[in-house]
Amino acid sequence: MVDCCAEKTYAETTIADLVSRACVSRTTFYKLFTDKRDCFDAAVTRCIERLSATLAKAAEGCESPAEATRRATVAGLEMLAAEPALALVLSGDVVGVDPRRVDRYGQLAIPAVESLWVRAGEQPRKHSSPGLAFGRAQLLVFHEVAAGRAEHLPALVPDIVYLATAPFAGHDEGLRQARLAAGATS
Repeated sequence: MVDCCAEKTYAETTIADLVSRACVSRTTFYKLFTDKRDCFDAAVTRCIERLSATLAKAAEGCESPAEATRRATVAGLEMLAAEPALALVLSGDVVGVDPRRVDRYGQLAIPAVESLWVRAGEQPRKHSSPGLAFGRAQLLVFHEVAAGRAEHLPALVPDIVYLATAPFAGHDEGLRQARLAAGATS
């Protein structure tokens, strides 16, 4: 599903495309999924799980919530750059098929970042709106992916690290982490 959507978009992908690419029969397809949308939803769920696992692994063992946020951001953008089909589906087709998914991403991402501070024993102050920062980050990623430049996503690391860190740690720490990230990606 991910490859078909990246190649043709969700709207243009047919069941025939899916069974052909997967080398399965229509009967097998319908044993697994009720329809194309069911298959798409399962694919998106799997993509989100993979991305979440990548972010969690990158954040393991970090000395501070800001470092965990930085490392997870770098890992996530590198994954999306390495898998442009996944990036395109998560940033483009998902919005077209179910715009409510954008809110679900924020409902997953913002508490996950906030929990890094809570687990570290800190009570994060909201220096700015995490939702606004998340929306800005989404637009930056979508802009590159929609333009066919997913490979350029790592160049966004400093900006997105700042956007992910500043709402919880403030402007100065956001800048510090962005500069550290810029050094790591140069």
